[in-house]
Amino acid sequence: MKVLRGHSGLPQDSRGAVIALGNFDGVHMGHRHVIALAAGLAGELGAPLGAALFDPHPRRFFAPDAPAFRLMSERRRNHILESLGVTQLHVLPFSMVMAKMTPAAFVADVLADGLGIAGIVTGDDFRFGADRAGDTNALAQLCAERGIATAFAELHGNGADKVSSTRIRKAIHDGDMAAAATLLGTPWTVEGLVQRGDQRGRTIGFPTANLTLGDFVRPDYGVYAVRVGIDGETPSHAGVANIGKRPTVDGATELLEVHLLDWSGDLYGRTLEVEFFDHLRSERRFDGLDALKAQIATDANAARTALSRLSGPA
Repeated sequence: MKVLRGHSGLPQDSRGAVIALGNFDGVHMGHRHVIALAAGLAGELGAPLGAALFDPHPRRFFAPDAPAFRLMSERRRNHILESLGVTQLHVLPFSMVMAKMTPAAFVADVLADGLGIAGIVTGDDFRFGADRAGDTNALAQLCAERGIATAFAELHGNGADKVSSTRIRKAIHDGDMAAAATLLGTPWTVEGLVQRGDQRGRTIGFPTANLTLGDFVRPDYGVYAVRVGIDGETPSHAGVANIGKRPTVDGATELLEVHLLDWSGDLYGRTLEVEFFDHLRSERRFDGLDALKAQIATDANAARTALSRLSGPA
């Protein structure tokens, strides 16, 4: 998949796609519904299938100090988009200039003259342009005037409400990883580089790989059954993870600590993908390291049992 930044000066072989337009954070089941509709339109028109998104995310642009909210890393997002058949990804720099564009200017300058698209697909609740003045009716009319085909995906439901990034973030906040996985279409996954810690885990028999969460949405602090991939491999190593501020030993520094079951080796400086499954318990303080060690042993057994239920013994 080609990743193209900006909407001007594109090579001719990168123009003429049908694009799915959205933010695609999480590439959740609603996003996949939009991409599938775009793939159908691309097939009808004999055009490549593309996707377009804004960077930075408009939510971060307008509220730079807002709490962390990302559902997925850029690398994982791009990998999933490619697996869905997207052959070119247009990353549109979001700035105050773009934020102030009228709907007509956005269609003319970005979609038609810039990207040169053959068609566009969005969700039917899509709004665009300054003050979110444009809706799908406006988009359809403005695109038709320039020979650009349009299609709009009905909101993709799952249960009592539409699939949305907001709904998924709430599930993660609540520690409901099963709901998050159903809405995402894959387990919620955090990626990060292993940092050097205080190595306290080694002294109690449970060495951990420590990662910072950066701009990932924060789940309920506590202990989770996880599967881990190392340096790009498919997550397959069973593990138990703690997210929180470690009230027994620190109480201030937020970390994701991952202990791999039945595995040994040096993980410093390596990249981990951590897939979250069962929420085993919430974070709490223990009366010293011996009590903590005993609880971690219990947590490890609980994680092993939870993961065994998914696909055989862990």
